[in-house]
Amino acid sequence: MSDNGTKAGSSSRTNGAATGLFNGRLKVVKQSLLEGGPGFCQFAINNACNAACDFCSFSLDALPREDWVFAPLPKAKDAIDILVRHGVRYLVITGGEPMLHPDCFDIIRHAKGQGMVVILVTNGSRLDGPNIQALKESGLSSIIISIDATSAKVHEDNRRLPKVCEKIKKANELLRQVKIQSTASVTMSRLIGDYAQLPGFLKSLGFESVTFSYPLTTLGSSFLGHANSHLVSYTPDELLRAFDEVKKLKPYLHVVNPTASLEEMQRFLRKEPQRFECLGGYKYFYLDWDFLIWRCHYWEEPICSIFEFDDSRRIRDGCTRCMIDCYRDASVMQHVAVSVSDSIAQARQGLWRGAAKSLFTRSNLDSLKSVFEGLNWITRI
Repeated sequence: MSDNGTKAGSSSRTNGAATGLFNGRLKVVKQSLLEGGPGFCQFAINNACNAACDFCSFSLDALPREDWVFAPLPKAKDAIDILVRHGVRYLVITGGEPMLHPDCFDIIRHAKGQGMVVILVTNGSRLDGPNIQALKESGLSSIIISIDATSAKVHEDNRRLPKVCEKIKKANELLRQVKIQSTASVTMSRLIGDYAQLPGFLKSLGFESVTFSYPLTTLGSSFLGHANSHLVSYTPDELLRAFDEVKKLKPYLHVVNPTASLEEMQRFLRKEPQRFECLGGYKYFYLDWDFLIWRCHYWEEPICSIFEFDDSRRIRDGCTRCMIDCYRDASVMQHVAVSVSDSIAQARQGLWRGAAKSLFTRSNLDSLKSVFEGLNWITRI
């Protein structure tokens, strides 16, 4: 091909890519304005786990191997297709330990192929070179790795995964090379001790960001990420102080949990009015290995089978029953987008006063601040 032909082909590809990027951004803006932004679903593809954490009922000690369940690949693909049709654009693959699932990479690949942003939650025990390459080739966007303490010994003793911290450190080097964002997930537990020691330890493992999981002793759903353990049993005053310690870490390490959400959880503990409704059941969902879809991990009854789900099943009732981080934190950040959508819907009906009331609130301002606070982390996903 001549130089002119080469340049023309290159220009065409560049223009095509620019057009695709513009159309993609236009779709996001439209979805945010008219639909309150995209939804996400936590998909527990199995209940199997190879760790034995004291504060989790997925533990090897709590759930016998004969009770392990793995979501079949054909049904998993069908479920993902249904989620996509109903506006779910972010898929969080979890378990148990999802990398024990024999079809984990294929599930990620299918979700990515349907236009989803896919995030994986793992204990890091299976993050070797070949698996990281397979995750990259499958289209994984971001990974969240569990860390329990401020030292390798305490973390590994709780998990009963010898030398897993050494594996996580090597994995973070490889993940950086293949441009998969890695974030530490730290459960607020008594294993931490001194929160001030966390940034140094996490950085030594190669992390640049951390998200805190709020302690859970009971859940009503099928999700087993809870236990009646002394490690996560706190008085309200103890937990209020722990949230203060988390807020103090923000200058030293990127804390994904928005400040406004941490303060909302403190209001929750003090039994004060909540300023941000949870969007679980409306924008966010939990899908389990039996293909039951729930509004979140906390609720006692599923919404329905995923294969019966449609928009009429969505629930929006201002719920603030619990303090599960993945739903409450996200709800704080998406609050402003939902408010804009509400305002546009009211304006279309001529309800101008209601439209203005939906927009001009302190909660929207704090929600917008939360988005900017986490913008660098969000854009890397």
